[in-house]
Amino acid sequence: MPPPLYVQNVIAFVWDYDRTLVPGNQQDPIFEEYDVDAGEFWAEVDGLVDYYAARGVRASRDLVYLGHMVTYVENGLFPGLTRAKLAELGSRVQLAPGIPEFFASTRQHVQENPGYVKEGISVEHYVVSTGIVPMILGNKIADQIDGVWANDFIEQPAPPGYLGHLDIAPSDVPISGLGYTMDNTAKTKAIFEISKGVNKNPSINVNSRMSEEQRRVPMRHMVYVADGPSDVPVFSILNANGGKTLGVYTTEPANNFRQVKSLQEQGRIQGMAKADFRPGEAAFLWLMDSLDQIADEIVAARRSALSQIPQPPGHV
Repeated sequence: MPPPLYVQNVIAFVWDYDRTLVPGNQQDPIFEEYDVDAGEFWAEVDGLVDYYAARGVRASRDLVYLGHMVTYVENGLFPGLTRAKLAELGSRVQLAPGIPEFFASTRQHVQENPGYVKEGISVEHYVVSTGIVPMILGNKIADQIDGVWANDFIEQPAPPGYLGHLDIAPSDVPISGLGYTMDNTAKTKAIFEISKGVNKNPSINVNSRMSEEQRRVPMRHMVYVADGPSDVPVFSILNANGGKTLGVYTTEPANNFRQVKSLQEQGRIQGMAKADFRPGEAAFLWLMDSLDQIADEIVAARRSALSQIPQPPGHV
């Protein structure tokens, strides 16, 4: 058996973004800034898959809204929408109650337990979203999270022959294409990257075969918090591998509660709570209890390993 790469004392909270860390859609400030009807935009997005299919083109339902944003830029409806502008607009997004304070609370909770400190247990927080990287990093949660997996745009595409030219990037170029994409299925890849430590050690390929004992964060040390049916692939993977899953809901729109309740009735999530992470609220209590359960398991495993080390014979 190869020697272990990691001590496995990291506990990872993985968060969806819209209607989880924020009560609504992170894109709302874009429509407000440019005085564009959000309902009309999303209605167009809803029809795009069929629109392209009628023309013999297959489009991703999760990603088609991003291309439509670029179309709005090209047609002057989102003028000057740069990545920097997206970050600025992301700073306007309202956060769920108790966020970002909850992130610090988890770390403080671990630091206040001598048993956890002795074993070097730490907490990390990640966002895995079909939203937009600059908007998430533009929010004040940015300095509280350890990584983001989400969609990103390219402003100035690399031209033919760019390898032989001096790179002089113009400033204030609006977004013009997609750089990185994250659909609902790709969220599972992010989970494996966090588990295997790809984000900390890029030399590890996400497709490399690694046992749970070799991973930086075993899935049983992960907690996934999200709001909807689109998160079922991640819920399923963590449920099957000993992780923790919490479905959270907002009161508006009303169907958000029904969707999460349906997930609970189907056994796809282990817990359900309103997306309110203030101390004393159900989500706070559930997540903190899950943190303790995982941390206690780490402590017990470490003590068990220590107890199996043979002691030298004493004096007769």
